[in-house]
Amino acid sequence: MDPALQSMIDNLPAATGKSLPEWFAVLEATGLDKHTALMNHLKAEHGVSHGFANGIVLQYRNRGVSQVDDDLVGAQYAGAKAALRPLYDALVVAVTDFGTDVEITPKKASVSLRRHKQFALIEAPSAKRLQLGVNLGDTPPTERLLLTGGMCTHKVSVTALSEVDAELLAWLRAAYDRA
Repeated sequence: MDPALQSMIDNLPAATGKSLPEWFAVLEATGLDKHTALMNHLKAEHGVSHGFANGIVLQYRNRGVSQVDDDLVGAQYAGAKAALRPLYDALVVAVTDFGTDVEITPKKASVSLRRHKQFALIEAPSAKRLQLGVNLGDTPPTERLLLTGGMCTHKVSVTALSEVDAELLAWLRAAYDRA
């Protein structure tokens, strides 16, 4: 486990009054499933800081992810590509808000985003950008949304968190809705 994450988990009882499993029980009892809604609940109802709330919710929503999955993603964003990990994390948080049926399936060199079928694919082809493939059928390309000949019909390069914007999320949502 990442040392910073382990430190956060170890410090939860002292900082928040509850352990991670206790926070999982609190979140489970809410009936909420959206990342932001869960975070807002922890902050408003329990006085948890933004950082701890985000960390708790990320762990809660990823509690079924295996260590193998963590290792595959970690390997993709090691070394020179480490700076791209926040971009990957932002995309994953965004798509998990679409519904509880989103499957995040790490592979050796990519991460597949699935519903009934794959709707997107996240890759890190270089240390400078992520490439997001999306299945958008016959959606016309734009300057930013390019056509591709692969399994995904379109692709978008992502080089900064600011590029995980409303336009990109709308394309992802449209692909999710088609899946």
